[in-house]
Amino acid sequence: MKLYNTLTRKKEDFVPLVPGEVRMYSCGPTVYNYFHIGNARPFIIFDVFRRYMEYKGYKVTFVQNFTDIDDKMINRANEEGITVKELADRFIDEYFKDADALGIRRATVHPRATEHIEDIIRFIERLIEKGLAYVAGGDVYYNTAAFEFYGKLSGQSLEDLELGARVEINEDKRNPMDFALWKSQKPGEPAWESPWGMGRPGWHIECSVMATKYLGETIDIHSGGQDLIFPHHENEIAQSEGASGKPFARYWLHNGYINVDNRKMSKSLGNFFTVRDISKQFDLEVVRLFMLSSHYRNPINFSDELLRQAQSALERLYNAKDNLEYLLDHAQDGEIKAEDKDFIDSLPGYKARFEAAMEDDINTADAIGVIFDMVRDINTYASADRPKAALKAALDMLVELTGVLGLLNKKKAGLDKEIEALIEKRQQARKEKNWALADQIRDELKERGIILEDTPQGVKIVYR
Repeated sequence: MKLYNTLTRKKEDFVPLVPGEVRMYSCGPTVYNYFHIGNARPFIIFDVFRRYMEYKGYKVTFVQNFTDIDDKMINRANEEGITVKELADRFIDEYFKDADALGIRRATVHPRATEHIEDIIRFIERLIEKGLAYVAGGDVYYNTAAFEFYGKLSGQSLEDLELGARVEINEDKRNPMDFALWKSQKPGEPAWESPWGMGRPGWHIECSVMATKYLGETIDIHSGGQDLIFPHHENEIAQSEGASGKPFARYWLHNGYINVDNRKMSKSLGNFFTVRDISKQFDLEVVRLFMLSSHYRNPINFSDELLRQAQSALERLYNAKDNLEYLLDHAQDGEIKAEDKDFIDSLPGYKARFEAAMEDDINTADAIGVIFDMVRDINTYASADRPKAALKAALDMLVELTGVLGLLNKKKAGLDKEIEALIEKRQQARKEKNWALADQIRDELKERGIILEDTPQGVKIVYR
């Protein structure tokens, strides 16, 4: 498998530190609000990467943190008159509701910054002992000038970064690019005891500490959005490698930006959407398919029109699955003729093409293209007179490949008694040639998302 490594700026063969195992850290949300569609992209993309590696037989340990203490959280908690912990608990619960609807699986570990204060303090003490951090009043700063390789992820020197960065003026800092590891307590802020007085951790330190704690000093993969390359991931490298003297992450994966209607997403432009906002108009499985329909490193444009296209595409996939399930329920074992054997023998070719796309830097766009090629050929082949073995092989392959992408997981709900009665009433109306009543019932069910298709084998029920 080849992955584009931000650190080396080229595609590289993926070789894990331990054969058959993958240790991966991905930056999670700051839980002061519902997460937005820009956050959703890395959550979905790296969930698919994890699924694919497990599909290929790897044991994956996947860590995604929750930032549950920072300025935004403190400000919102104060506005609402609640504690920061109450705010965090609420929006972690809301995160999981939206993540579940997007098909994002739970991480192996979801650590929270506030649950690792002692670990963070010990890590900072280690950096101070090595001369890579210094105390200024009740604050502790990382000494960027003391880390020889600062800037290697973003590809810029410390001097270039200083010239291009917007840095808060602070007389206590030795260098404008130095960043806070520990912040002294301000009035009204939550704080913890430390050797430097009451305070709280800075943002960057939590990821170094939690990645190291759960995955080791050198991990296989670190992932996140492109916006995190600098300063967050750059600072993680400085902290982690400064403390251990070892490479922190061997492969750095970053997804591209999202624009909304061809403009950068911004609250000031009125085009800022949370996933919860989108869920009021679209099933979030549509959002998942949309996000996977472009290569993860490319920028992607988000619009209602493109979501509607993704919705139609998802319906085509579900239609193919529903049709196969229906035909399979009514199929006979039957003789496997030459054309049936040819069809069955063609299915592994789609799997090979799908895996080739995924092995090429997680190219989900091409992988989805392969699935639609397969669906086209399945739809051409599948009919009521096909043998059960061929229909089952097609359904199994469709479920297998879409499952890697986290798609087509919805189960058909059982019919309630009212719906069953309406279907039976329509069937009776058809027997009595009361076509007006039969059509009226069909239209009523359609409005409820249940489509009836009359086939030689009986009524086929399609859920939408």
